Amino acid sequence: VATLYDEGRPCLALLSDLSAPQRLGCVGIDNRQRGRTAAWAVRRLARADRPDGGEVAVFIGSHRYLGQEASEMAFRAALREHAPGLRVLDAQVNLEDEQLGYEATLALLARHPDLVGLYDTGGGATRGIVRALREEAAGRGIVVVAHGLTPEHREALVDGVIDLVIETPVVPVADTAVRVLLAALQPGAQPAFGQPFVLPLALHTPENV
Repeated sequence: VATLYDEGRPCLALLSDLSAPQRLGCVGIDNRQRGRTAAWAVRRLARADRPDGGEVAVFIGSHRYLGQEASEMAFRAALREHAPGLRVLDAQVNLEDEQLGYEATLALLARHPDLVGLYDTGGGATRGIVRALREEAAGRGIVVVAHGLTPEHREALVDGVIDLVIETPVVPVADTAVRVLLAALQPGAQPAFGQPFVLPLALHTPENV
């Protein structure tokens, strides 16, 4: 990013922010908001017949994605605040890989019979996670929250494998990014750095897809 800046080429982060100070900013949704929204869904939908609350799992693609990190922290904070009986497990890293997501989910289901919720902060491993849930989690009543309305997410919503999808508005993200970059390239433009360009998220359930 610093090299691009020195060459007069503006740089803008999409979806997950960067730590480089010379970036124009980041276009995406509020990651803290999406993490707390996921926590709200889990605590409201998780089965209430367990006196100890049960366990909740979190998947992240990589610790290097600042957006996923913010969502995970917000998710944990919201459950700690509003549902202290739910125990959030250590984050599972799947590198946004379908097969890793599948294997990690199978292992998770085998090790944690008390699992009542699962939050996937990424999206690249969704097909693997959904495949494992279909094979091994039928009838367990696990509340699942995921990101991005992919064809796999849509089918899983309809089938009841996923309960809530938090969607980033892709077209508005692209439109905003182009607008910001074009403005920064105008002669004499002096854009500010590190600006948040936050767009509203969308929520999808089995009833509105």
